Amino acid sequence: MAATSTPAAAVQAPKTPVPFDFSQPPVIEGFNPLPKIKEETFREKFARKTKENPFVPIGCLGTAGALLYGLRAFNQGKTRQSQLLMRGRIFAQGFTVVAIIVGVFTTALKPKQ
Repeated sequence: MAATSTPAAAVQAPKTPVPFDFSQPPVIEGFNPLPKIKEETFREKFARKTKENPFVPIGCLGTAGALLYGLRAFNQGKTRQSQLLMRGRIFAQGFTVVAIIVGVFTTALKPKQ
């Protein structure tokens, strides 16, 4: 009888997984992320949004102007003028809301680049 001796298999301890590094994004095979786009400052974003839909800031300024002028008239005791300016403020608010809705729809319908 021939005894076959098999080499002793090296006993290896199971590898412990490397903990996830939260300072780095996860590595996904076959995925190449796009380079980061430069962050916009408030002024740049405001200018871009105003160019896209100029009626919203106009409506906001009209609303604020009618409110301030109407409160001033109310403080001076000019109730008739104050009431007319408060109605104008409501009109300006409606104009602003319609401008926002139209801007949302035009942005949604605009083809992606």
